[in-house]
Amino acid sequence: MKRIFSGVQPTGNLHLGNYLGAIRNWVRLQNEYECIFCVVDMHAITVWQDPAELKKATREVTASFIAAGIDPEKHVLFNQSAVPAHAQLAWVFNCVARIGWLNRMTQFKEKAGKHRENASVGLYAYPNLMAADILSYKATHVPVGEDQKQHLELSRDIAQKFNNDFEAEVFPLPEPLIFGSATRVMSLRDGTKKMSKSAESDFSRINMTDSADTIAQKIRKAKTDPEPLPESLDGLDSRPEAANLVGIYAALRDIDRAQAIAEVGGKPFSEFKGILTEVAVEHLAPINARMRELLDDPAQIDAVLHRGMERARAISEPVIDEVYEKVGFLKP
Repeated sequence: MKRIFSGVQPTGNLHLGNYLGAIRNWVRLQNEYECIFCVVDMHAITVWQDPAELKKATREVTASFIAAGIDPEKHVLFNQSAVPAHAQLAWVFNCVARIGWLNRMTQFKEKAGKHRENASVGLYAYPNLMAADILSYKATHVPVGEDQKQHLELSRDIAQKFNNDFEAEVFPLPEPLIFGSATRVMSLRDGTKKMSKSAESDFSRINMTDSADTIAQKIRKAKTDPEPLPESLDGLDSRPEAANLVGIYAALRDIDRAQAIAEVGGKPFSEFKGILTEVAVEHLAPINARMRELLDDPAQIDAVLHRGMERARAISEPVIDEVYEKVGFLKP
């Protein structure tokens, strides 16, 4: 059986990069894999979150999943904190993983910056929680971006060490699913930086909740250079903003960048931005409308999460029982 686990943190609005780089790919995987999708609210609190905003963001992320095409009836969709197995298995993995492994995690260094001594223990150890997220369901595959590949490798190391320590094949070694050209959508204000929820300027990203007028305004104000679009892919190499906008156009049209250049190469940015706006609005407007409909009825979202929680617990509880037996914990 092929089973996927993947999740998104509820920290601010999801944006076009989250959608093109992750959520749209998850939608396409639903016919091939058994899928478990999670709003990872426990990961979110590794840095301070306003409690009211966290609840709101959890519902927004859930709504975006459903609006983008995730089927919560066919697959499992829930919020992480509702399923005890994540925290239970994370503690076991805290005792399996080695300090040296965590010290090699580059993302902690990036997120903690110069203030490592003030970072939470949760931020430091959260790769162990990520391993618990995946292995609580014995997932065989995990869709990841390049920035998460190192954490998946750690999950494999933890699974292998647990199996070796207790001389039992309890966990599979999950395989990465890394997608192609749409996995990195860059900032509309700086084509060398990844589009981010945490960027100060809202004009650096297109949010999943943006209206058609807002999308048009953001694309119109997106940073460009004075030259028209090149007529070959090679011409994008030294032009990060042009490369980013062409990449977004290609991803939204579901074509490769060579086809995109064949369609829009040589056009001035004033013309191309109009074309890109039309494509973006056409693609995102139905998702935006469905999100608004769902968010107007939070009880409906909560009901989806509750059903998902029950299904997630049914899968994860036998795994925890098996782990506790191997570790030597007495049954209550």
